[in-house]
Amino acid sequence: MNIMDRGIGKQATLQYLDGEYRVLTQGTYVVCAVTGTPIALEDLRYWNVDRQEAYANAIVANRRFAELQKK
Repeated sequence: MNIMDRGIGKQATLQYLDGEYRVLTQGTYVVCAVTGTPIALEDLRYWNVDRQEAYANAIVANRRFAELQKK
């Protein structure tokens, strides 16, 4: 069951910082910048401070970081 199946709340707006994030707009989830998958805030572990992007998991984050290195 994913977050949308549980019928949980609305999308949050976050400012991604080094090792933490600041909630700008209250909500219960953010959306992965690569996959479009909703990520519950309590499950959010991976993001890019410079690009202000959230990632669903380590595999997606590593793929995105590798992609950015090529540019």
